[in-house]
Amino acid sequence: MEKHTTNERALKDLLSIKEFSRMSSLEQSTLRYWDNIGLFSPAVRGKNNSYRYYSLDQLPLVNFIKVLSSLGVPLKVIGEIKENRSPETILHLMEQKELALDTELTRLQEAYSTIHTLRGVIRQGVEVPDADHIGVQTLEALPLVLGPANEPRAVSDFHGAFVRYCNYAKENRINLNTPIGGYFTSMERFEQEPGMPVRFYSVDPQGRGNRPAGTYLVCYTRGGYEQLDKLAQRMEAYAAANGLTFSGPVYVLHLLNEISSQNPSDYLAQVCAAVTPADGRALPAIDSDAAS
Repeated sequence: MEKHTTNERALKDLLSIKEFSRMSSLEQSTLRYWDNIGLFSPAVRGKNNSYRYYSLDQLPLVNFIKVLSSLGVPLKVIGEIKENRSPETILHLMEQKELALDTELTRLQEAYSTIHTLRGVIRQGVEVPDADHIGVQTLEALPLVLGPANEPRAVSDFHGAFVRYCNYAKENRINLNTPIGGYFTSMERFEQEPGMPVRFYSVDPQGRGNRPAGTYLVCYTRGGYEQLDKLAQRMEAYAAANGLTFSGPVYVLHLLNEISSQNPSDYLAQVCAAVTPADGRALPAIDSDAAS
């Protein structure tokens, strides 16, 4: 905007640089700098003292410049846009920036989802009373995405099956940054091949599948991903002693793994199996201390 002297415009209708700074939420030093480089000038400069005075109708433009600057647009580029602005050029610019922001928002939402999910899983692991704990818990629903069925242990191996799941996840845009677990169709299937899930799954707040909310027998153990051999026997012994019947799939999830521990022997696996009382017996006391 072309500068004017105080003789051309009444100062009573203008704002001092201090007042305009407060109204625009820009530092006075920034306003002076933008004036010095010709990016944004005051409406009037004092004839005798060269003080800067601004008009209220300058607020939309300075706020727009502020938005562009906050998006990383160089001041030189903003100056070129300002000098050649028209409804069409500004519309084109905003469409470009909106598309870039949509992409960034998607990235940030995925990052937030990953961090939020990992924080919840690790917190569960930290709050487990001890590594050999077993008990009945009421669990909330856990959103997840199930992968394709794995081959039986006789014709496959854990490493190969895991690689195939990762490739499947990439092809189907499944988030591999969130925890990955193992799904077994029943306790019997888990006992037969604890080191080979029927399917892998990814914990995902946007997942269409879920581990249903309900009552589960939950068992924990420390060790590597395939060190689950005796958990089924422990869980079956507990169920028999407390009149419980297994009534659904088994879910294995490492709450603590290489993300939070340097030593594989410190990894903490959680195994959940849905249970119901047998013969009308009451459930044992719910373990509220370890419940999620």
